[in-house]
Amino acid sequence: MKSEDPPPYGPTRDEKMENEVIAKALFYLERRLGEPGEALSSPTDVKAMLTLKLGDLPHEVFAVLWLDTQHRLIAYEELFRGTLTQTSVYPREVVKAALRHNAGAVILSHNHPSGVPEPSRADEVLTGELKTALALVGVRVLDHIIVGGAGTLSFAERGLI
Repeated sequence: MKSEDPPPYGPTRDEKMENEVIAKALFYLERRLGEPGEALSSPTDVKAMLTLKLGDLPHEVFAVLWLDTQHRLIAYEELFRGTLTQTSVYPREVVKAALRHNAGAVILSHNHPSGVPEPSRADEVLTGELKTALALVGVRVLDHIIVGGAGTLSFAERGLI
């Protein structure tokens, strides 16, 4: 093995540099979104952060931005992890997590590893079920953002919420 050959395992130098850039971008986006306790002010920044967190994943993830009643960020949490084409999401567990965080509102999100952020009928049904379940405990669903590669789709902007 030559000294200039990359190690047989682990990230290459370029991958390490890319990971550092992504980590810095996430840091600045999260800071722009606000530290916990600050109101979210930019849907564009929310989409950018979710794209960086979910856009490159090879499997589906369902995540939630927990907000207080003034729409200040409490936390970001990845609740469920799935396969290449689907994730099982349990409304009961989402409600339990909302109560644990003492959330007053949420922004739901998940990714489509296919790169196409268009919602399926199942996505629309699930959003309706979560909206109903969370409303029973006084939590508003502000949006559901689907991340597909570098693209996003907002249910609120589409009029689906």
